[in-house]
Amino acid sequence: MRKTKIQHAITTALSGMSLAALALTAPLALAQEAETEAAEPENLEKIAVVGARGAPRSVTSSPVPVDVLSAEDIEAVAFTDMNNVLMTLVPSYAVSRQPISDGGTFIRPATLRGMPTDKTLVLVNSKRRHRAALVSIGGSGTQGPDIATIPTAAIANVEVLRDGAAAQYGSDAIAGVINFQLKENTEGGSFTADYGSYFEGDGDQITITGNKGFALGEDGFLSISAEYSDSEATYRGEQYCESWFCVDEQSDQYIADATAMANSVHGSDVVQPWGQPNTSGTRIFVNAGYALTDDAELYAFGNYSESEGDGSFYYRYPGNGTIEDLRLEDGSIWSPLEIYPGGFTPRFFGDVTDYSLVGGIKGMSGALGYDISGRYGYNDISYTLSNTINPSMGNESPTSFKPGDLTNEETQFQADFTYDLDEYVFAFGLSYLDESYEISEGEEASYFAGDYAQADPWGFCNDDYTTTEAGAAVIANGSTLNCANYTSNDSDEDGIEDDGFEGVDAVYTIVGVGSNGFPGYSPDYSGSYERDSYAVYTDISGDITDSLFAQAALRYEDYSDFGSELVYKVAAFYQINDDVGIRSSYGTGFRAPTPGQQGTTNVSTRLPNGQPVATGLFPAGGEVAQALGAEELLPEKSTNFTLGLTANYGDLTLTVDYYNIKLEDRLYSVSTRDVSTTVVTDPDADGYDAYQNYLALSSAGVSGAESIGGVFFFQNAFDTVTEGLDVVATYKMDSTYGTTMITGSVNYNDTDFDSDPSEYLDPEDIFDFKNGTPEMRGVFSVTHSYDVWSAVARLSYYGEYENVGSDDGDVINEDTIQTYGSEFMFDIEGSYMINENLTLSVGVRNLFDNYPDPTVNGDACCGQIYDSASVVDWQGGYYYTRLAARF
Repeated sequence: MRKTKIQHAITTALSGMSLAALALTAPLALAQEAETEAAEPENLEKIAVVGARGAPRSVTSSPVPVDVLSAEDIEAVAFTDMNNVLMTLVPSYAVSRQPISDGGTFIRPATLRGMPTDKTLVLVNSKRRHRAALVSIGGSGTQGPDIATIPTAAIANVEVLRDGAAAQYGSDAIAGVINFQLKENTEGGSFTADYGSYFEGDGDQITITGNKGFALGEDGFLSISAEYSDSEATYRGEQYCESWFCVDEQSDQYIADATAMANSVHGSDVVQPWGQPNTSGTRIFVNAGYALTDDAELYAFGNYSESEGDGSFYYRYPGNGTIEDLRLEDGSIWSPLEIYPGGFTPRFFGDVTDYSLVGGIKGMSGALGYDISGRYGYNDISYTLSNTINPSMGNESPTSFKPGDLTNEETQFQADFTYDLDEYVFAFGLSYLDESYEISEGEEASYFAGDYAQADPWGFCNDDYTTTEAGAAVIANGSTLNCANYTSNDSDEDGIEDDGFEGVDAVYTIVGVGSNGFPGYSPDYSGSYERDSYAVYTDISGDITDSLFAQAALRYEDYSDFGSELVYKVAAFYQINDDVGIRSSYGTGFRAPTPGQQGTTNVSTRLPNGQPVATGLFPAGGEVAQALGAEELLPEKSTNFTLGLTANYGDLTLTVDYYNIKLEDRLYSVSTRDVSTTVVTDPDADGYDAYQNYLALSSAGVSGAESIGGVFFFQNAFDTVTEGLDVVATYKMDSTYGTTMITGSVNYNDTDFDSDPSEYLDPEDIFDFKNGTPEMRGVFSVTHSYDVWSAVARLSYYGEYENVGSDDGDVINEDTIQTYGSEFMFDIEGSYMINENLTLSVGVRNLFDNYPDPTVNGDACCGQIYDSASVVDWQGGYYYTRLAARF
């Protein structure tokens, strides 16, 4: 079965050569292969299909695995967030709900083939999509594009290349490429209104989307798409009750105050909510093109979106280091309970602004195809923190703060060329990219070190714990000051504290600095991180024989901060017979840590030892992290290998692909290192390292070091090997009772260490890294249409996975290993075409209201029931209705 050059162009484009080459090479092939096109229009449509109803999802003539998801596929998924849409349709794509993860609550990091988002290149109309401003504060420190900014109404199709393509696209394309193709309609349009709610009676969601196409004269188009979405919070937790504090065991008055606080802040009786946050957003995408001549076309597309969300942090209770008694300047005692008598749960707000503009000209000049373009992308997150305090400011603290903004900007100029060499297509190009990441300073109160960031701020006590004149003066005015009550230690364990008094006088209390929950960015940790890079590449592809198609690519990149690298890739497809083919690829990759990953800093509440602790993330190249043993970040390098089988037997299409990804110097955050002010001078004693970490923070001038309980930073921590298998099958049946399409997709994925990670990760983190996500994932769907009726049934499968609750510093505690069972989620939707323009749909997601296993191994805290980081959905069943109009 001999393939035409247009087929070659399409498969080459999808497999990694700039996808723009598809548009460049197609006119050439059409002009020179008109006879073949006329003879085989249906075959061409199936190979080049980008959304035709009933076409197979996988391009079986590509040398590497590609999924093509049509607009109909996307519209049939009962989600509005593009992350959830892709997770539903592509088993190797995964995303989790992170309710208490700072900015990760609003911009969720995802994975493809077990690799984080920043190792998957995202394109729109075959042009690189700019990154979001968020850098995830743990794990891989992901900083990738926010695909939730792309409205579903704007999409003509989505191509998911499940193979490394760094030699064609450069940094980021280690796990694969996701290309969103925008609609190009010159007329008509669509309008969709969707409303739904969870079985629990919460989480109401409404989405309104629309698209309208316009003709620009006789030779152009303008397609405008818009989306508005609003999603309310869900509550899947229980009341805060831990060994160190339990709300229900407090006084009736305290419980009433705590419940009132919870309801006023997040609308629930529980003081610590677990679930999806409140979110809303407005998104606009515009795509335009205009043919100047038969051989040249101007094009432009861009977007603007604004979204906002809010979620809660961990609950603050009396005696937790934040709600503590303080001795004021007049000698009286003050506590944050005077503001929050039932404790408080900080509420975190994020306003995300995202916009971009891409423009260029493409066309043909003889046998040479060209595409010259420029793009600009901007993403900004502005944070607000309310229902909290700056503890160090005591009774003068505000209760709402602006801790600062994060901004990511990118400007790129690119030139791509193709040249027809009869039996081969030769491609080459060059690119220049300028990137910047800015951390904007927060308002002063959000990072200010107030009087109570140190002991005895008013000089009431002498170093020998006697009273000064200032202390004596406040005592004379009725103060209960007792400078002699300075310690709670009981050295001889006789039941009497060393100073003879119970507890410690509030004059010695030291509390945290900055807006509690998320201290603001101070001038010391604000600033801009910039770099630029340039790249050149070449690619050649074509028929070696009638049955063998092959391609080879080479790319050179040079970064101002990481130097240069040369990467390559080879791939081939062999047609065994008319029905069966085999394919394989081998390539190398390179990913430079982003400016954001190099510069981000954060102090937040985490659970390194099962309890909430203020934990600081510091830049690996900065003074603080280097004092703790960090080294400058290096690029990650990868080696990819794939081997696959494709088959077409009538209406059955099958692809089976094995993949192996070796990643060297993988970027990852080190396990949280304890910090303690307790003086320990014996290097062999417990607590020595924690005290040394405190001294390192203090000597580096970290404000509020006394209140930080843990530190971590990103490092090139280890090497990994990820291998797996993707199986995709489709079967189409036509009968007098309508058309039925059956699709099955299964992914097996396993990641293991290829070096010793123990220098950077503790035993618990090592175990969870290897075992914390399901190795098996499957999606099986049946779509049937008959006359004016249609229905979709979908089954999602998640395999078993494990989590360990704790370790003793050297080995995991095996009795805390919990195995989470496999889960099945069943979705169903029915649609009725009211007339040729209107369709009404009703459906249920997770029909049987299935939940993953509750966490029982001690790794859950603070009212949490389910593993909040799990890729298995833990929100329960959801029902919805949708009205769609086509005109």
